[in-house]
Amino acid sequence: MNWLTNWIPKIRSTKSSSIPENLWHKCNKCGEMIFKQQIEDNLLVCTICDHHERMTAKQRLCAFFGSEKCFVVEEPKKYSDDPINFTDKISYKSRLKKYREICDSDDCFLIGIGSVEGKKVVALSMNFKFIGGSMGRALGNAIVYAADLAVENGIPLIIFSSSGGARMQEGMFSLVQMARTTIAIKQVKEAGLPYISVLCDPTTGGVQASFAMLGTITLAEPDALIGFAGKRVIQQTIRVELPDDFQSADFQFNNGFIDKIVHRSKMRSEIIRILDILD
Repeated sequence: MNWLTNWIPKIRSTKSSSIPENLWHKCNKCGEMIFKQQIEDNLLVCTICDHHERMTAKQRLCAFFGSEKCFVVEEPKKYSDDPINFTDKISYKSRLKKYREICDSDDCFLIGIGSVEGKKVVALSMNFKFIGGSMGRALGNAIVYAADLAVENGIPLIIFSSSGGARMQEGMFSLVQMARTTIAIKQVKEAGLPYISVLCDPTTGGVQASFAMLGTITLAEPDALIGFAGKRVIQQTIRVELPDDFQSADFQFNNGFIDKIVHRSKMRSEIIRILDILD
């Protein structure tokens, strides 16, 4: 035994036990490495370039209500999986199982009821990590359920959207949700209740073409991609070169499609201010 054989096991032990995993986060815009705890404390906004990283449904509701203890999770009625027995590279049921394990959630949404500054609200948030936040029967049913909760309790409805559009694995069943959710939002408005739509990155396809753009007030996070079809598809169809900022939050605001772009750190206070005005 010499000093080398004595110390190597100790060095290995220290390396494996004292250095936490996933200590750093790489910004998806500027590419800089940031302490993971630092960016989490900053609501997943890059402390260097101010880029808004995507949040999970739970992270967003916790940020909005104040903490996980400030809201009650509501569970809508569940539909059976795979209505058309869809299979591409893998079966739809296998894909759902995979993402349920990754996201620790049955689908791409979370519904919460709670109070913000004494105002009771229903809030639904979407998670892009779950099959691109795509809208199938489960999400359509959740929005109808959230709208019903708002009407029954006489309280505002807030939806944080983040989606690539309809869920192709459910075929026509997914497209029907555009009509269902539009009717649900109409009922909230007919009850005289505010519906605040918050467009996060990205909000596209059938979600953008239905409930996401029907807000009494429509807000967006900075740099969010907002649109229906992709830029390249539109250019090929109309044979016109589109602006570099086409479908960005700034472009949509400048063309009157959204009411205001709000930094994530100010989103909660801005929604409270709007509810005070609409009360």
